[in-house]
Amino acid sequence: MAHIYLQKELAVFLEKQQAEARLHQSIHNFTGIWFVPCVTGTPSTRFSRGEESCLSNCVERFLDTSLFMVRKIEEQRSALENGNGKFT
Repeated sequence: MAHIYLQKELAVFLEKQQAEARLHQSIHNFTGIWFVPCVTGTPSTRFSRGEESCLSNCVERFLDTSLFMVRKIEEQRSALENGNGKFT
């Protein structure tokens, strides 16, 4: 019984570690995609207005795209559940 508990605990721990690793990888990828093109000045304690605007726009586009994708996936899932099978 303790063996099963330890396996479940280990599985939960591994999933958390993998999620954290995915988060770190995403941050690394976003840094390359957004930071490098947006931050053109010398690093300091604050971003310039242009840099801040560029970063803000990138994040907003990412969120818009993510929400769009979630909605599309939900529509497809709903269509499959309803037996419609058509994707838009």
